[in-house]
Amino acid sequence: MAEEAIRACIREDRAFLAVTGAEARPFLQGLLSQDVEKIVDGKAGYGALLTPQGKFLHDLFLTASPDGLVLECEAARVDDLALRLKRYRLRAKATIEPLEGWRAGLVWGGDAFGLADGAADRRGAAESRNGAVVYLDPRLAALGARVVGPADAVAGLLADFPKADLQDYAAHRLALGVPEGADDIAVDRGFLLESGFDELNGVDWKKGCYVGQELTARTKYRGLVKRRLMPVRIEGAAPETGAAIDFEGRNAGEMRSAVGARGLALVRLDAWRKAMETEAPLAAGDARLWPEKPDWARFE
Repeated sequence: MAEEAIRACIREDRAFLAVTGAEARPFLQGLLSQDVEKIVDGKAGYGALLTPQGKFLHDLFLTASPDGLVLECEAARVDDLALRLKRYRLRAKATIEPLEGWRAGLVWGGDAFGLADGAADRRGAAESRNGAVVYLDPRLAALGARVVGPADAVAGLLADFPKADLQDYAAHRLALGVPEGADDIAVDRGFLLESGFDELNGVDWKKGCYVGQELTARTKYRGLVKRRLMPVRIEGAAPETGAAIDFEGRNAGEMRSAVGARGLALVRLDAWRKAMETEAPLAAGDARLWPEKPDWARFE
């Protein structure tokens, strides 16, 4: 994929929780799919909170704070995240509080902040700059950099870049096949490995137990992944999120989010393989869908 011109936007649809205190890290370590001990001043991360049955609840970006961690999530669901964390807290010496006035900014299309440094894999590399934290997206280098902190600090760091809107970024992300939030991963139904969390740096296989770990590990080591989220080119009107997808008269999955002629769909791998062999599209209502395997993904 050709590199785009650098563009930037501010996310008004993101929210932040500060988890602080003497036991903040051990508390989160037992909950999240990512190893929170690796989240330090120079390293940001990505992970998820799951149900005990290993089903998706929230995906999270993680950055370090002086006495704990900052969790970035969907603004529309931040209250749900805070409630779930507090249910698990019990007697842990940890405080969970919203960070009012914080924003997330995105810059993509090039190494705008010089964080890539020519290294093979610098995902999550982080620096403090002008009152905010700048870091390379922990999921995929092509997604660019994220800037988080107080709104004024974020706006200042993005001021010199050409402006885009959230739909521009969403189209870029969907073309890369990277999911984000409940629009792409069905809450209380989706599984991490169907959604590419292994390849996208969202699961640490060496960290030990966390909520939903047993099912996630069993799915990986027994080869139980039968469906995958993948980018699709759409011919016709984009199907609604959750719309059924068919191939040769049989259910082949469901549509997730879309922007214009690009989208993400959860597709049965057997249907995907046959569609590739026959060079035939999938169908969702009157729309035709052409699935594509991202370069970063492992479907076999």
